[in-house]
Amino acid sequence: MALDAPISSPGHREDGVRLVMDKASWEKSLREHEARFEEYVAPHVRRRSRHEKDPVVDFLFEYYRFRPTHLRRWHPGTGILLIDADPERFSDKDGYIQTDRGRIQQPSREHLGSNIDRFKTGTEWILSLLEATQNRPARLGCFGLHEWAMLYQASEPRHADVKLRVSEEELAQVVDNAGLRCTHFDAFRFFTPQARPLNPTQLAHTDMVAFEQPGCLHANMDVYRWAFKRAPWVPSKLVLDAFILAMEIRHLDMASSPYDLKDYGLEPVPVETREGQEVFIRQQQVFSERARTMRSELIVELRCLLDRLDTLSSDVAIPRHAS
Repeated sequence: MALDAPISSPGHREDGVRLVMDKASWEKSLREHEARFEEYVAPHVRRRSRHEKDPVVDFLFEYYRFRPTHLRRWHPGTGILLIDADPERFSDKDGYIQTDRGRIQQPSREHLGSNIDRFKTGTEWILSLLEATQNRPARLGCFGLHEWAMLYQASEPRHADVKLRVSEEELAQVVDNAGLRCTHFDAFRFFTPQARPLNPTQLAHTDMVAFEQPGCLHANMDVYRWAFKRAPWVPSKLVLDAFILAMEIRHLDMASSPYDLKDYGLEPVPVETREGQEVFIRQQQVFSERARTMRSELIVELRCLLDRLDTLSSDVAIPRHAS
């Protein structure tokens, strides 16, 4: 369970209550979440408000498109009863239901409306992707060459405002010599037309469940993607944990790229050398293990969410009061 505060009455009950948090516990968790937001997210929000670019971190806001205002909100997750919670702070629009003891976060027909079946189908697909990824061994040694493949024999630069630390000839030579081993569709789809045939597998969106694996930097960054896709039903602590991990992975992602990012405080991991490749693999392994733990937590949360969605789909009313 992705909760770190003291709890009482653990366990799944017929009324859908998984855990009960007393007021002191959930207020503590809320304060800790706000402090972590200020440390890890708020500085980038302020920077962006000044229109200052950072090609390393901005990716997390632009590609994933999860607004920082949403990331700032704290939610306990599906089936968590908050004793004496304020209805104005934990509102109906965020999926909270009033009980005689406090507010519980539960999906309801009032909140999801006619989207229940589509939401449930999407959740099942995310869960299948996460479980398939989790059950595979980590494949290491791609050396982050997806960023190189996005520039391979390109007619124009991908990031025109960031210079390269290698020549176009050196870039092509690295790709040709090391080879491409990409298993992540959302990276592969940005390869240049010249680079795509060099990948052993010609990936499509429909291949994601079949090929994603836990050594991939982008698959591990995507733990954040799939967590916030099902917010607020996923605990905010887990979403923010995944964001912080994605930010750290993104630094390796770009440090191992052919871009010169020293002006942004990022020293290169030169994967065109044996030493750089060894550094990359060591960090890749650490990130893979951390992501595996978070992915496991997210799988548990999505299964609990699906339990409640199954209840809604079968037209069984969700009790309005927790005993």
